[in-house]
Amino acid sequence: MMNESDAARLHAATLTLDTHVDIPWPSMPDPTTATSRCVDFPKMRAGGLKAVVFIAYVPQGPLTPEGHAGAAARAEAMLLALRGTVGEAPMRRRLVTTPDELEGCAEAGDLAVLLAVENGYAMGEDLSRLARWRELGAIYLTVTHDGHNALSDSARPKPALGDGPTLHGGLSALGRAAVREMNRVGLMVDVSHVAKPAMLEAASLSTTPVVATHACCHELRPHPRNLDAEQLRALRNCGGLIQITAVPSFLVAPGPDGHARATIRDYVDHVDHAVQRIGLDHVGLSSDFDGGGGFPGWMDASTTGAVTEELHRRGYGAREIGLLWSGNFIRVWRSVLRAAGH
Repeated sequence: MMNESDAARLHAATLTLDTHVDIPWPSMPDPTTATSRCVDFPKMRAGGLKAVVFIAYVPQGPLTPEGHAGAAARAEAMLLALRGTVGEAPMRRRLVTTPDELEGCAEAGDLAVLLAVENGYAMGEDLSRLARWRELGAIYLTVTHDGHNALSDSARPKPALGDGPTLHGGLSALGRAAVREMNRVGLMVDVSHVAKPAMLEAASLSTTPVVATHACCHELRPHPRNLDAEQLRALRNCGGLIQITAVPSFLVAPGPDGHARATIRDYVDHVDHAVQRIGLDHVGLSSDFDGGGGFPGWMDASTTGAVTEELHRRGYGAREIGLLWSGNFIRVWRSVLRAAGH
């Protein structure tokens, strides 16, 4: 039986990567200092969290040239601001754009800063922005957020923007072109937030594995943002991943007061379920901290070790925990870059 100190040693030896963390915008406090954010560099150090994909998130707005231009400007400004958070003191933080850099960073004991864009709305109708984001260091694009965009239907339409249940019936022609361009430039295709027909189409169309970087299992908690058995199989069949996320309302149903109260056990129940349905190689971990994720026991990056402890309590060993925390994601990432000739 592994005790708490054994779990702590295992956690310290694991390359821990959280694949989806939001940032405050436009006011971003200095992440090298203690902040009110769920994730800053001191909290990462305290919790043994070695790497984070920080998100340039763009909320959905009107499908107009002006809306698209504003969204594109926001996404690029956020990526540039995130690039500016790396440095030497008070702890070394390095920008990571390849799996080799990530592994080297972990070996050196440096914190790893990875970047991504959430919501293809920021692309507008300009496919060249995808290559630009990749040049700035982004590793994936979340195709939609809440609300249909020019690329795809969303799992959660926004009636306030005039959305009906569907706009394109899946991916649009532009969305299909965007998937092909992401394959070409080496961006992972993130199908979180994407309506089921479009998600299945993206998984089939993409020549590289697709990833749901922050989602949970519909069979355990029916929710528009969660993936059902057919979607999980599609991820497995394309070699992709579901990164189970820590948003309470995705993990459990709300109580009588309307609030969802999840625990670390509820979280790992979803991990177990996905592993049982599609296999360990197609499951990973994320928090969606500072974007709605967190529950007692894992409220911020400083308590990340609680996840490893619960996984090992369930019988996952060092190899399996390593795959869940980063190994599976690194495998997919390598395949995406290899296909793009990088």
